[in-house]
Amino acid sequence: MAGIKRKHARPPQQKEPLHKEPISPEELLEMVAMLTFGLRDMRDRAILFIGYAGGMRRSEIVGLDVNRDDAEDGKGWVEIEDGGAIVILKTKTGWKEKEIARGSSDQTCPVHALEQWLHFAKIAHGPIFRQVTRDNGGVQTDRLSDKHVARLIKRTMLEAGLRPDLPDAERVKLFSGHSLRSGLASYAEVDERYVQKQLGHASAEMTRRYQRRRDRFRVNLTKAAGL
Repeated sequence: MAGIKRKHARPPQQKEPLHKEPISPEELLEMVAMLTFGLRDMRDRAILFIGYAGGMRRSEIVGLDVNRDDAEDGKGWVEIEDGGAIVILKTKTGWKEKEIARGSSDQTCPVHALEQWLHFAKIAHGPIFRQVTRDNGGVQTDRLSDKHVARLIKRTMLEAGLRPDLPDAERVKLFSGHSLRSGLASYAEVDERYVQKQLGHASAEMTRRYQRRRDRFRVNLTKAAGL
């Protein structure tokens, strides 16, 4: 069997989400600029910023609660501090933490966006991201579906006019809910181990699969060897 595997082995194929384009910080800000300051758009702004800065899956984003054990279907909760927010998530291998620091300004700060949403939506218990009433005047108790994250990304990228060289049918296929997660991995200018920790990967190899646009030759072993 080992011989057969060696002879007929093929390179590993990436799952569909990893084929989606990562969102750059500039593209994210263009998408956020399409949102107003109504209640529904406050929620969606917090979703985009928190999902990006936290390198989170769409199910993790909508699975967040305000406090621990607020809801049986929750996947974690958020603790907001002066310096940022700590996201505690339940994973297949146990509880893990993500640290989301505050941004350079309130306009681009994920934690500020989350605080604004919680304040104006008057949410102090239960799911953080919920459905908003039709008149945009209040929130419901139901947790958002993770499909909302994917629809939000596709809608705002179209409205922002990203990738105008492509027809709409192709543009809408470029991004998915995974584009927030791969965007952080690809564009964060920090040591790879910090990206690996934020994404919750057990190996650096998995993290590199997300880094679609990152310089693969940033660490030049050839020169380091004296050549």
